[in-house]
Amino acid sequence: MARHSTKLRPQLVTAALMAAAITTTSTGCFWGFTSAGPSLGIFALPIPVTPYLQKKEEDKFWNHERYDRVPILGPIDDSGGPPVALDPPSDDEVMRALEKARPVEGGVPLLYGRTRNDVRIVKEKIADYVDPVRVYPLIGPAQQHHAHYKCTIYYEDVRRIGWPFPHTLKDQDAREVVYIDHNHLHMVGDVDQGPTMP
Repeated sequence: MARHSTKLRPQLVTAALMAAAITTTSTGCFWGFTSAGPSLGIFALPIPVTPYLQKKEEDKFWNHERYDRVPILGPIDDSGGPPVALDPPSDDEVMRALEKARPVEGGVPLLYGRTRNDVRIVKEKIADYVDPVRVYPLIGPAQQHHAHYKCTIYYEDVRRIGWPFPHTLKDQDAREVVYIDHNHLHMVGDVDQGPTMP
């Protein structure tokens, strides 16, 4: 009889340890242990996102928030001078446009990498004009103001190559040209009362 009880003892200890592990690790909010409320099932687990996709979405939102929208300004001032465009493109906008046209981000560690050093940006306004009045849906009568900029980027292009023999290539007089358009709208008529109809 004593032998029979000693054989059951390790099984009882194992069962007690498993029950203790289940009860201490379960908070009551996991799949099968939910006591009340809706459950997402397998979708309750977090899904890992690669840094590449995360940065891509952040850059997309950054561009939308700062550069992809067209501002609507008040009427053009009738002081006699030509209308002046908004500010020229920022350095961030120029570098993002260059990165979109000729990307250098990424590379393979210890095999290939490329960087731009000593960046200098020269911005020139090449056109500034206003279209005649026309009616835009959801806006009303407005004039579109165009400003075109030629941005020349001077930089040192550094390429580090690690295979078959590690070496570095430097182009100290690299340059790229990016054209950026800044367009915005000017309302026409009395903005407070709305457009007057003939």
